[in-house]
Amino acid sequence: MFLLLAYIIVLAASVGSYAMHGSLLALWVPAEYVAIVGLTIGSFIGGNDMRVIKASFRALPTTLKKSKFNTAYYVDVLALLYEILTKVRKEGLMSIENDVDNPETSPLFTKYPAIVTDHHVIEFMTDYLRMMVGGNLNTVEIESLMDVELETHHHETAEPGHALAKLADALPAFGIVVAVMGVVNVMGSVGEPPPVLGRMIGGALVGTFLGVLLSYGFIGPLASLMSQKAHESETVFKCVKQVLLASMSGYAPQVAVEFGRKTLDSHARPSFAELEDELKARRGR
Repeated sequence: MFLLLAYIIVLAASVGSYAMHGSLLALWVPAEYVAIVGLTIGSFIGGNDMRVIKASFRALPTTLKKSKFNTAYYVDVLALLYEILTKVRKEGLMSIENDVDNPETSPLFTKYPAIVTDHHVIEFMTDYLRMMVGGNLNTVEIESLMDVELETHHHETAEPGHALAKLADALPAFGIVVAVMGVVNVMGSVGEPPPVLGRMIGGALVGTFLGVLLSYGFIGPLASLMSQKAHESETVFKCVKQVLLASMSGYAPQVAVEFGRKTLDSHARPSFAELEDELKARRGR
């Protein structure tokens, strides 16, 4: 919702301040708007394949929602991993085989609906737990495999933000293109009276105004917010990775989840005492 508020502020500061000393009708030049919109859509479609275009539209709603990656979410992730590793320590690796194969129906996983519904996190978690169940693991090789997978995932999640950032960079140039088209039209009407020429020149400059405003006031902030959302979604994978690697290295579940807690961003990271209290409170559930 802060994005919509920001857009309102941008419009109030630009169009609102102009309205104090000029007529808003001077900004209404339909041909300029059509040209800018057409150039923007054409450039975005031409510069990205359908996969990135679809991902960009899917990412748009997330910019209007509050982030789910808060302290409560990460406590759930760490508590789930703690329960899994504790079960492994008490009953052996084979005891979690059914849980890992069917997380949607597993009593262990379904206690954490916020995690189960995030299929990317669940897939990442269960894939490596399945490998743990499958046999002896070389921790160094598993870490390298995790890094490759995470690099691929992070690249994909960052693509919508990068695509919009490039579009924002191009918009001022589109504004100049539209303005030049307007100036060419003015040059063909040099015999008109000054008031007419003034309106035509003003209309041509609206294209530059639109290009710069859309770039720095709308598309640029949207691209930046998308990139921040993508970064937020990466942290949970790093957390899961560190917990599983610590467990593979022989650390107790309580210590392993502490490895994961340390990877979290400071604003969402539960304190050591908070996490310990939560784990103790959930043991009997």
